[in-house]
Amino acid sequence: MPELLHQSISEHARHTPDATALLFKKESISYAQLQDEVSAAATGLLALGINAGERVAVYLPKQPETVYGIFGALCAGASFVPINPLLKPRQVAYILSDCNVRVLITSGQRLKLLEDILEACPDLHTVVVAEDTVPTLEGKTGQTLIPWNELHAEPGTGAQLVPHCRIDTDMAAILYTSGSTGQPKGVVLSHRNMVAGANSVASYLGNTPQDRLLAVLPLSFDAGLSQLTTAFSVGASVVLMDYLLPRDVIRAVCRYQVTGLAAVPPLWNQLVGLEWPEEAVQSLRYTTNTGGAMPVATTKTLQQALPDTKIFLMYGLTEAFRSTYLPPDQVDIRPESMGKAIPNAEILVINEDGQECKPGEPGELVHRGALVAMGYWNDPEKTAERFKPCPGQLPELPGSELAVWSGDQVKKDEDGYLYFISRKDEMIKTSGYRVSPTEVEEVVYSSGLAAGVVALGLPHPSLGQAILLLVTHNAENAHNAALQDDVITHCRRELPNFMVPLAVIIRDTLPHNQNGKIDRKALSGEYQDLFLQDKEQEKKQ
Repeated sequence: MPELLHQSISEHARHTPDATALLFKKESISYAQLQDEVSAAATGLLALGINAGERVAVYLPKQPETVYGIFGALCAGASFVPINPLLKPRQVAYILSDCNVRVLITSGQRLKLLEDILEACPDLHTVVVAEDTVPTLEGKTGQTLIPWNELHAEPGTGAQLVPHCRIDTDMAAILYTSGSTGQPKGVVLSHRNMVAGANSVASYLGNTPQDRLLAVLPLSFDAGLSQLTTAFSVGASVVLMDYLLPRDVIRAVCRYQVTGLAAVPPLWNQLVGLEWPEEAVQSLRYTTNTGGAMPVATTKTLQQALPDTKIFLMYGLTEAFRSTYLPPDQVDIRPESMGKAIPNAEILVINEDGQECKPGEPGELVHRGALVAMGYWNDPEKTAERFKPCPGQLPELPGSELAVWSGDQVKKDEDGYLYFISRKDEMIKTSGYRVSPTEVEEVVYSSGLAAGVVALGLPHPSLGQAILLLVTHNAENAHNAALQDDVITHCRRELPNFMVPLAVIIRDTLPHNQNGKIDRKALSGEYQDLFLQDKEQEKKQ
């Protein structure tokens, strides 16, 4: 069994070289072809001087070069950083500088958007454009710019440089996820983390080489990346797709005879309202959710539309990839449950005294096992807050096993099934993404448009939560009647779409609690039903 993440590709290239690994539009790529492309990318990165563990960022939509770059970095002995293609230059610059990215793989169009921020990335020495030519830029960057064909020599040609030696406990990837305050955090994953996760998920989903998974989630998202790693672990195939409309997803299921589909609840909410052709009903073996709990009504409608499809309800966090799943035979019995621990993991529910909770007693979800990440990149303080000694260890053991303390409040029933209650922090979960309210607020403050800003996540019937922005006038904008529009325009320019507030409300003041901080709890209570009321008014109309 492969110990390093990229070795699953080479293993299937040896044993089933003609099996399909990737499908992209009309293109079909076998495991043998994928291995050649990955090896060529690795050779190119080594020729650029990439060192062991150094970061290679990939800022592209889902296309073959994205996969070649990710696994080519691993094959060379480097680490990869997938950047969400929805992010704007401001967020990309932060990630590139935060983890000292050395090589960036992107498109010519995206490179032009990044031109003004590349000066802020002194560690970045090379930008590879995933096309045959490099675009002409207005200014001069400090990086070497090369086209894909210079990095990626024809398979089988050029010097075969020796990859750096790596073992399974070495860093493989850094996935950026929003933190409860400020900028996103880089979750550091080892080869062991990712291989264990792929094997665990493939085991309970029953994946085989005959499976064909549709990758609709961003590859920067742990569950999106999992579509690749899980499929490659068993020799299955993956369809790369960036959809425009929900109907496109169903068409792709039919066109490619997809057997497995993972999506976030807001997308499932849209999909269940559409017609599922017989081809989709027949081919789809299972569905899964990620990025939030599935509404029970959505699950029931999905069961009616896909009566022979198994539904796996899941819960996970980037710091441990995947934590629990509810088997399909339990969905009708306990549809609101998160299930139990995935294979090769243990989930504990711990109270304020550090003791394991009894059935029905709320506590914090704690995940232990091989999937627990290495920590947060260059952030020992936040790492110490979230990665703490596992409770219940024998005092005689010389070392301390670290577990992930999720920050999520859950409870378990008499049969050991888990149920989500709430989050302890103020993170906003919208459209399957975790959004830091502080990051949104800082963007608005930087505009100079407002004196006070609060971003809240409020219940929304299809998004899970939607972002409401509360702002107060500053002296310069005291009489600005267009302040709401100005704030939204600034947010759209500086933030990816999923972070843009759904509504902006201008207030005279913002309440403070006894500690002098803005009273988010009181504001959340005041506006709790705002977006739910909008839905009710739509129904009446």
